[in-house]
Amino acid sequence: MSNLRVLELAGGVAGEYCGKLLADFGAEVIKIEAPGTGSETRRMAPFAEGAQANENSGLFAYLNTGKRSVTLDLGSDAGRQVLQRLLARIDVVLDDHAPGYLEALGIDPSRCGSDESGLTVCCITPFGYDAPPDVHKAYSLNVFHSSGWGYHSPSAPDPGTPPLQGAGRFVVDYESGLSAAIALMAALYWREDSRRGQFIDVSQQESLASLSDYVLSQMVDGAMDVSTRRSAFDLGGPATFFRCADGYVYLFISEPGHWKGLSTLMGDPQWMTEFPDRWLELHLTPERIERCRTHIGEWMKDQQKMDVVARAQKLGIPLASVNTAADIVESPQMQFRGFFVEVEHPVLGRRSYPTVPYRLSATPAGIASAAPLLGQHTEQVLSGVEA
Repeated sequence: MSNLRVLELAGGVAGEYCGKLLADFGAEVIKIEAPGTGSETRRMAPFAEGAQANENSGLFAYLNTGKRSVTLDLGSDAGRQVLQRLLARIDVVLDDHAPGYLEALGIDPSRCGSDESGLTVCCITPFGYDAPPDVHKAYSLNVFHSSGWGYHSPSAPDPGTPPLQGAGRFVVDYESGLSAAIALMAALYWREDSRRGQFIDVSQQESLASLSDYVLSQMVDGAMDVSTRRSAFDLGGPATFFRCADGYVYLFISEPGHWKGLSTLMGDPQWMTEFPDRWLELHLTPERIERCRTHIGEWMKDQQKMDVVARAQKLGIPLASVNTAADIVESPQMQFRGFFVEVEHPVLGRRSYPTVPYRLSATPAGIASAAPLLGQHTEQVLSGVEA
């Protein structure tokens, strides 16, 4: 991918994450930023103490490794003229603004593929490029709930509380950024033979809805409750979160093997013998679920989460620890996989960065360089653009 040139006009998490994934595999990603202020993610927390403004965002530092920063005033005629000359040397335009932004810059997504330039334009928007104007502006939280994921939450939800805000602040952005990267790879593969580009329209809402596993499909075909009841996505059974002495675990049990393993783990308590055979499959009742959860919770509260998870998994019980950020960094498996690497940033110093969750033996992905300073590569990149 080292011969691929990407022009990143995106300024949000989704577009920047997509560009990062391409840069990880060697693409040349030229990030266009506004003079003086730069990308909006430069002003998003967490911030490093004592570092200068616009260069102290940990979020920006993560999302923009391996890229080159060019400052260009796209609000001026001169800036737009430079952009047009730069486009002649670009394979992909990556954007996440509302419809109309690209057109104002002289880039018409609808014309992609109509000539032999091979230019591919990828736009990531909350509800798709053809969405009505009144929903062009939306935050990740809006998209999260419009996708249905507000109801795809833990078992035994409290009906007196509202739906969860979301699994992480930017889960919508990361998922749609990944969708965009996959679509771009398919489009570029097709371009190898056709010599033509195309327009890629990524909907964040659809990216997240596509991950609703089998629940969404069962709702569509009428096999599952589609009401607004808070437990609409609850699969039933005693599966839920339990508090341990040092944190939380999540237990999922649904068949006799799980029940037998759980009994062994807990020392074969008498109360478990009072449940009918195969009750998890054939005889679920709210009373039994509540009784089971109460007993498990009472036993679990004295356990150490990592220890009980290790013992449970040896018995074939689907029990997982609810990890904090510190748990992940200190995880022996993460360390064994080399998921975190040290990267030197000119302002933030040497920091630990997450890498990628896949390993390619011949063409491994990796962080080539730290995130750029604002406008760091402006002269270098634009010096090769003919006036």
